[in-house]
This record gives sequence, C-alpha cells and structure tokens, in this order.
Amino acid sequence: MSRLIVDGMNVIGSRPDGWWRDRDGAVRRLFGRLRDRVAAGDGDVVLVLDGRPLPDLPEGEHNGVRVLYATRRGPNAADDRIVELVAADDDPSAITVVTSDRELARRVREHGATVTGARSLDG
Repeated sequence: MSRLIVDGMNVIGSRPDGWWRDRDGAVRRLFGRLRDRVAAGDGDVVLVLDGRPLPDLPEGEHNGVRVLYATRRGPNAADDRIVELVAADDDPSAITVVTSDRELARRVREHGATVTGARSLDG
C-alpha cells in the first residue's frame, strides 16, 4: 500500500486554474481529489498545508485523509513539517512525498523517502 505525504500548497500552485482567487476552495478541491484516491484504495494519504486551518477541515483524519497544517508561520513552514514527518517515520522508504519543490525533495530524500512531482496527482 502506498503512503503519500502531499505538499498541499505546492500541488495547488502547480495548476494555473485561478486558485489564488479562492485559496480555501482550492484546498477543498485538492482534499476531495485525495479523498477519492483513498476511497479507491490508493493507500494512506497525509495532506500538509500552510496557513490557518479551515473551519470545515481542521487538523485530523477526514474520510481517510490525514490533514495537517504547518506548526508555525513563515517560509518553508509546511516543508519543515513534512520533513519532520518523514524523519520520524519508522520506514521513510515507504513514503512518497508529492512536491515539485526541489529543496523539500532534497531534504526528504536524505531521510530515505521517494519524491514525485506535484502534477503526478493530475488525472
């Protein structure tokens, strides 16, 4: 079974679909796509987001998708949370991080995770 950690804002930002006009809506759409993957039996998914928690999508388990938010503000806050998750895992080699952020990719690979690009979730 695959284990995905998704760099939420990086994935959202990879689609020039006007997401910046409705950031909360973009988060909900990505969550919906990930929820559908889980429902189809596509493994464990963790969605890591920057910013304030949405009232209807607080941190925690939602329909099989674990939603987490950066624990601080500022640059690379969600990236740091993703690296912490990978580093703390008993088997980081079983994790695929979904991001197109080169620095984040380098950091999680150092801990043994695999990386796939943000656009890999399309389709």
